[in-house]
Amino acid sequence: MRRESSSSVYRPSHVSPTLSIEIWASYEAGRMLGSGELIGKLQTSWYDLLNHGNEPFVLSFPPVRNDHPSLTLKAAIVHACDDQDVVLSDFLVDCEIARDTDAGHAQIATYVTSKTVSHLNNAVQHFQLVLDQCPVSHPDSATTLTNLAYARLQGYIRNDLQDIDTTTSLLREALALRPQPHPDHPLSLYNLTEALTWRHNKKSTAADIREAAKLYHELLPLCPESTYLRSIAAGANGVDYVINGCNNLPKDASDEGIHLRRVVLELCPLGHQRRPRTLCALLQSLYTRFRQCGSIDDLDESIKLGREAVSLLSDGQPERGSYLNDLAVSLEYRFDHQGKPNDLDEAISLYEEALRLRPVGHKTRDSSLGNLGLALIARFNKRGNIDDITRAISLYREALTLCPPRHPRRDTTLNNLALALDTRYDKLQVIEDLNEAIDRYRESLRLKRHDHPERHSTLCNLSASLCSRFMQTRENEDIEEAINLCQESLAALSSLHPGRWFSYLWLQEAHLSRYRILHDPTDLSLAIENFRLASKHPTQGFPNRIEEAIEWARQAEVYHHESALEAYQTCFELFDSHVMTRSSITSRREAATAFRGAQSLPVDAASCAIRRDNLRRAVEFVEQGRGQQWSLSSRLRTPLEDLKSASPQLAQKLLEINKHLSHAQGSAGSADPATADRAATEYRRLTKQWEAAVAEIRNLQAFSRFLLQPSYEDLQAAARQGPVIILIASQYLCSAIIVPTSGEPHHVSLPSVTLLDLNNLKDRFARAIRHASIMGPKVPRNDLIVLLRTVWEEIMLPIVNVLEHVLKLKHGSRIWLCPTAAFTSIPLHAAHPFQTRADRSKEPCLEDLYICSYTPTLSALVRSRQMMKKRVTPSFVTIGQGQPGAGKGKALLAVESELELVRKLVPATANRPTISGDAATRAGALKALEENTWVHLACHGKQDPTQPYNSHFVMRDEHLTLLDIMEKHVPHAEFAFLSACHTAVGDKETPDEVIHLAAGLQFSGFKSVIGTLWEVDDAVAKHVVKAFYENLFADLEDGGVMDCTKAAWALNRATHAVKTKVPLEQRMVFVHIGV
Repeated sequence: MRRESSSSVYRPSHVSPTLSIEIWASYEAGRMLGSGELIGKLQTSWYDLLNHGNEPFVLSFPPVRNDHPSLTLKAAIVHACDDQDVVLSDFLVDCEIARDTDAGHAQIATYVTSKTVSHLNNAVQHFQLVLDQCPVSHPDSATTLTNLAYARLQGYIRNDLQDIDTTTSLLREALALRPQPHPDHPLSLYNLTEALTWRHNKKSTAADIREAAKLYHELLPLCPESTYLRSIAAGANGVDYVINGCNNLPKDASDEGIHLRRVVLELCPLGHQRRPRTLCALLQSLYTRFRQCGSIDDLDESIKLGREAVSLLSDGQPERGSYLNDLAVSLEYRFDHQGKPNDLDEAISLYEEALRLRPVGHKTRDSSLGNLGLALIARFNKRGNIDDITRAISLYREALTLCPPRHPRRDTTLNNLALALDTRYDKLQVIEDLNEAIDRYRESLRLKRHDHPERHSTLCNLSASLCSRFMQTRENEDIEEAINLCQESLAALSSLHPGRWFSYLWLQEAHLSRYRILHDPTDLSLAIENFRLASKHPTQGFPNRIEEAIEWARQAEVYHHESALEAYQTCFELFDSHVMTRSSITSRREAATAFRGAQSLPVDAASCAIRRDNLRRAVEFVEQGRGQQWSLSSRLRTPLEDLKSASPQLAQKLLEINKHLSHAQGSAGSADPATADRAATEYRRLTKQWEAAVAEIRNLQAFSRFLLQPSYEDLQAAARQGPVIILIASQYLCSAIIVPTSGEPHHVSLPSVTLLDLNNLKDRFARAIRHASIMGPKVPRNDLIVLLRTVWEEIMLPIVNVLEHVLKLKHGSRIWLCPTAAFTSIPLHAAHPFQTRADRSKEPCLEDLYICSYTPTLSALVRSRQMMKKRVTPSFVTIGQGQPGAGKGKALLAVESELELVRKLVPATANRPTISGDAATRAGALKALEENTWVHLACHGKQDPTQPYNSHFVMRDEHLTLLDIMEKHVPHAEFAFLSACHTAVGDKETPDEVIHLAAGLQFSGFKSVIGTLWEVDDAVAKHVVKAFYENLFADLEDGGVMDCTKAAWALNRATHAVKTKVPLEQRMVFVHIGV
């Protein structure tokens, strides 16, 4: 920054008409010491000067150090002067200091041009004399420090002075004397950066380039564009040199190292040529820290940075391959941590592209081969395609040929080839693969230093292979070495290092392997302890921990270990946390179905608790493990009336977060990966806020269990109007638990029923229903009768005996069925003995004895009852679509007449809008669901077996999906009759999630829902519909009110009333869900 000045020049009357002008200047913007440096000379005449009149004009001087000095003048005749010379010397306060300063500038200027060291020494001497006369309190102290440092730096640059440390010390002192907002603070920052970068240039001192980066981060915002200081600071020898130097530093995953990378990135705005490399330097530090600490935030940020870096490089740029690899590595790590299959697929695609950019002969082709190989191994482990593992081995064999002995990456390539061989052995059991894997691991270990950051990984891998060989050969040396290797890897890692999970994993595998052979109880105890440590290791991703917890539960069952209940509890907690990280409803189901053996966990856990005589825990397990999709979403719709009374501020805070979270989970399903990543990051930020707010609420008196998993006492509220019967179908045990209105739960053994029996029964029902659909209405349904008799005798009769003789439940009372697993596909409510007594009377069936309803979960029933507290004036809408349009199903000819029938039966006191034909669109139906408390829906219904959230009602334009319904919140809604097919059929992949249209309506706010289990004949169904509404509204003429809690009773009466008109399968098809 050049100093600008304003002054006057006076011409004596007798002088020559020739005028010589010199510019002396200082870089300081503040007080100027001495005359400064001579930076320009010019000769002109007084006549030319005065010829400009009263207008200002510019005199330009020859360039100096690539700068173009100039002087703006204005000439005017003021008055005549005497013959005395007039000299302007206002700034010469101290003549001696000024004289030595000017002499120093003259000497250093001569040194720069002549390179004569004596001139340098003279300059240093003059500046030192000035400094000796200017103590810290002197106003020119900072300038004298800078002048001396500048002279010394010129000598250091030209190798005539070796001491740079004194120079940097002088400049630090000067900077300390010029804090912000001193006008010369920017200049002092620049001077210090220049000294640091020169020292780095000669000594490669990492600390210097780091400090220079931080100084530039402060300096550049203080230098306006087009200023001289900006031009030199932002040049190739300024900040660009510093950026390049920082990018060449080794990876540093410490907080300080990552902070530096962020600082350097801010020095590279959009468009800067070094921005892509700087992005990747920060990316690498972040994913390195993730590997050490396990923070998903680091990984998400690294992916964001990688996407930007790749987008800044065209296909032809040579660096593109490296950036593709860096992005792919981060995506693969996130797949390992979160289990999102799209991340792995994208990583493989990027690795493939990077490999194409590194053809045979490329110096880093081996790295690309190795990266792609690891991703293929991961995909093989997930999907089991043998081509993936075969190709991975081929890639690693090629990579090994590119890494001969003494190659720096040979140890890594050996480890990865061994891993691929070991993985193939697990699948094909070819012993040659296993033996080669062990040999390769050993060679890799010999090449790795003991402080190598990945040594622990090879130790664990070798341990795993030795375990496998021990199970084949029974050689104790192998298993002893396997255990020692894992212990060595643990000793090398910090307590929270994510890699400890692998050590725990293979240590438990080693102990369990030895237990299977030698049967030493100590080994089993040690195996269980390492299961526990692995499942609960906080910095490892949820997918790995969940898989280990599932295996823990399985092995605890196999060996009858007391930790089984703890293992199941750990599974549910991990599942809950894992699914909560997913930012969309569909991705939560994807997460829930990703683990082999997870579908049966709720019923297996419950059966384990039953076998340990802990029925309360069994009820809690069933609830905790089932309906996670609903329970997670319902957290955002929890009524807050009680909280508002205790703490209005906290209630409002949580309400606002819930709204933002609901919006975030609804907008997170973008197909664009970068957009989806941003949505997921925002969702996780909001989730952290939600968790903090909930933790604050739990500190309030009487709210310590706010939104925690419900206890048995909480769940028993579901049985307030009648017992709830939970039917448990497990590989270990099939039985029922009856939750009474009060007191302890009752266990009902079903000794003649196995899981295989239930699956067979389910399949037989499906065939019988299909067969009945093509039979005439008067033809006996013998197949169905046999099956319903089986259901009665083997399942429901033992339960009825307890209800009648133990609980003394009166006939005509209400009961709720809560089926799990295979029970969900069996029409339990229709159980029937089909027998005649000796007195020729018929044996009563279940629906003769009790009014049956279903509930997806106990919590769903509790929630519906709580929401019944607020009731509004009823309005009843009928929605029908009998002409869905081409390709959407056959016409339903009875829909219009059904709507008219219902409309006539609904009390005239209720508002009764109808939506049908062209008006029955997706938007129209959604609006009607929101605006009305009672709904009758007649149309095609489709259950999507692969993606149940796409299950839908067929409207005129677009489908009304389950996801659409779930996103609506209608707390005042009361009743829905779904006169459509398959509206109460669950998800094949997660049967215990009961994800179907009827459950979706209940979740959105409808407390009482009539749904269907299979296809409905619309021409026959209207008989059931007519009888249902006639019974439901029978007493309204006497001044009664529309009451949705009577729906189950009305359906029971209706099915009895239409026995002679409606075939058995069309009476059984309707079920009641809710209050």
